[in-house]
Amino acid sequence: MNIVWNPMTQKEAEAIARWKYKKPFDFYDMTADEEDYELFINPEKRSPHTYSGKVEGNLIGFLTVEPQGNRRVDLGLGLHPDHTGKGEGEPFMEACLAMAKKEYKAERFTLSVATFNQRAITVYERAGFIRKGTFMQSTNGGSYEFLKMEKYEKGET
Repeated sequence: MNIVWNPMTQKEAEAIARWKYKKPFDFYDMTADEEDYELFINPEKRSPHTYSGKVEGNLIGFLTVEPQGNRRVDLGLGLHPDHTGKGEGEPFMEACLAMAKKEYKAERFTLSVATFNQRAITVYERAGFIRKGTFMQSTNGGSYEFLKMEKYEKGET
């Protein structure tokens, strides 16, 4: 998947905030959690490490790469609802990793995913992530279980 990554514009953030996923993945709708929505839509609160991903000029996803020090980054990502469940998750994840490696010289990666999202967990495991444990997080008006996952580049321990 040949994705062009650029710093997210306000127009792109607003477009992504309108994305609507089918149940049960509507959990990931930006409007599902007021605080998350505000952090994403407000340019003064949005991470400066948030990027839009386009293929042939079409917005297909986003990626936030938060540096953690020691060549480690925490990833937050989302694929356009029209591209989910169609085998595009793995190439999208590979493109996210390639971007983080190139732009941040990352060798260690972490991410968190809701435990009900087995589809995403499978994609992350195929990309080399391992399960590191679960935790509870308040979001979307409730408390939900999340899985922390990590990936080390070859040669890392």
